Amino acid sequence: MSVGATVGRLTWRRWSCLRSRQSVTAAAGQRECNNLAAEQQNKSPTRSKFRPAPSATHDWIGPPNPLSNLRPIVYREAKNESEVEKRLRNMRQDTEDWNHQFWAEQNLTFGKEKHAFIVSQLKAKGLTERDQQGRRRTLSSEEMSVFYKSFLDKNRVRHANYNREWYRRNLSITFLMARVALDNLWKKVKDKRHGKPTTLS
Repeated sequence: MSVGATVGRLTWRRWSCLRSRQSVTAAAGQRECNNLAAEQQNKSPTRSKFRPAPSATHDWIGPPNPLSNLRPIVYREAKNESEVEKRLRNMRQDTEDWNHQFWAEQNLTFGKEKHAFIVSQLKAKGLTERDQQGRRRTLSSEEMSVFYKSFLDKNRVRHANYNREWYRRNLSITFLMARVALDNLWKKVKDKRHGKPTTLS
């Protein structure tokens, strides 16, 4: 992919429909996400099996995934893709998928443990999850801060490992992008010397 090329961002129809259904209201969207998280607590988080084939001109970008809260991306595949460009595209796609998997699992774990903490605290007070009007009971920000600190402390090593891998992947991607830019520049110079029209992927 040419570094200087302007890449269009498109979404595909199915994800657009899902997005519109999920964003009727903020409250409805939040309830749907909570229900989805509860249903998948014992399942490995995966994306929809539907994924469009790479476009030759545009990246495909969907709405935020309800588990990872990240927008799924399918990177464009240039017609005359060089080996370095292919490595760059594959590295970016693999990093995108790896990032989704990490945050989907982390968010599911967070939701599950947060719910268990709230239930345990309410039980200690002799309260049920819902009040007499059927509304969900909540804890104060001070009470919830105990859970947040505990969760961060318990996952400190996992987050540190994630950060290290994130930086490693991004350095590799940056290096490959520089390689592609230099290759395209060299190709442009060679074409200019031989009087050929310049065509970059």
